[in-house]
Amino acid sequence: METSTVRPSRRGRDFSQELYDRGWYHSFALPDGEQIAGFIPLETLQWRWSRFPIPAVLQGKRLLDTGAWDGWFSFEAERRGAQVTAIDCVEVPHFLEIHSRLGSRVDYRVLDFYELAEAQLGVFDYVLFLGILYHLKHPLLALEMVCALTTGTAIVESFVTDGDTWREHIVDIPTMEFYETDELGNQLDNWIGPSVGCLLAMCRAAGFARVELMYAAGAQAGVACYRKWEPVTNPQQAAPDLADVANTRTTGVNFSTRKEEYISCWFRTAREKVTRDELRFEVGGFGVPALFVRHDPDGKWMANFRLPPGLGGGWNEVRLRFADSDFGHTMRVAVDMPLRADRVVLVGACDGANWKVEAIAVGDRGYLSSWVQGLPENCDRDNIRVLLDSTRLAIDYVGDEDADGNRQINAVIPGSTAKGDHLLRIECAGVSSESLAVRIV
Repeated sequence: METSTVRPSRRGRDFSQELYDRGWYHSFALPDGEQIAGFIPLETLQWRWSRFPIPAVLQGKRLLDTGAWDGWFSFEAERRGAQVTAIDCVEVPHFLEIHSRLGSRVDYRVLDFYELAEAQLGVFDYVLFLGILYHLKHPLLALEMVCALTTGTAIVESFVTDGDTWREHIVDIPTMEFYETDELGNQLDNWIGPSVGCLLAMCRAAGFARVELMYAAGAQAGVACYRKWEPVTNPQQAAPDLADVANTRTTGVNFSTRKEEYISCWFRTAREKVTRDELRFEVGGFGVPALFVRHDPDGKWMANFRLPPGLGGGWNEVRLRFADSDFGHTMRVAVDMPLRADRVVLVGACDGANWKVEAIAVGDRGYLSSWVQGLPENCDRDNIRVLLDSTRLAIDYVGDEDADGNRQINAVIPGSTAKGDHLLRIECAGVSSESLAVRIV
């Protein structure tokens, strides 16, 4: 006989009939004195709002309420002065009724959650993501989308599997249950059940700089997710000296928001020890937590980070500080920038070690320096090709443009390269320079 392996506590109480009988999910106290008693008491809604790290006055702020249902949170945010956009996957008649009775100006959209990225709603100071996560088949993608839409703070509330016991195993590897059909609450649209630790970890992995647990009890948890680092009121230490930043995969300066991109940075500090938790990295004004940090033999430190969601296309500033320091100087990376070149001109080349033009000496290896005009501003070691005849040389340096419009490109010549005359050319953005004769000795 087949037996169920689903724990009864996950089935829980099916409240669909009670909700159907009441008709309303949210409760309301309307200006004319009418009280609407929904499934969730008004006191509970007000208590939840009071826990949110959102200012009492929201004048001039934009707020997105995802999965608004009857709309209590949307109308409460509007009452406090916010410009509110509310979405749900179906049109909810009760939302429209309250919207009309309040004379509300909330922008109400019927959208599936995954349509948000293409809906061109803009970005929001605050995003409410309440009771939605476990209804979505792709929870981490959903959190990344929420992060990309948020410029300030997102509030994430979700069903959790260990709301009362999470402290007992918070240091364990986070876990998440998957529900194929109706294993959670007897509902077919409940997909996942994260532990509290998993919910926090997913919010961090989605790209938020800071993630703080507001509450966890029973089967619910609430998390405040911040795009910015906490301010430093009294910096005690010297800022790290940022030496270089690069795409971890390509080693260049270009990044795509359509890819899973990671950014590496190298910095110097007098500190003897640096941990991930004390690093405060920013790209385009958005903080992102460190994934890895190490001390290299040359004395510099290296740390890796995810590229944060929601970056604008173009050049984005990068900077780094410690928890107890100011930011150091900025560098920059190119995000979603097309690579364009009209004409690439190879001005000259020489031995990169002794600067001799007439010949390039190669023992175990040799170094070739070239000067090139016409390269796009966001060219880098990954998208430039230095070709010696038909062999692509590894690039170890791309310099900034000088006063004459030249950029220095340094490449490594393998020791196995045949001695004699060769043709050197530079390619970038599908455009090739004329060939230049060089002699290898």
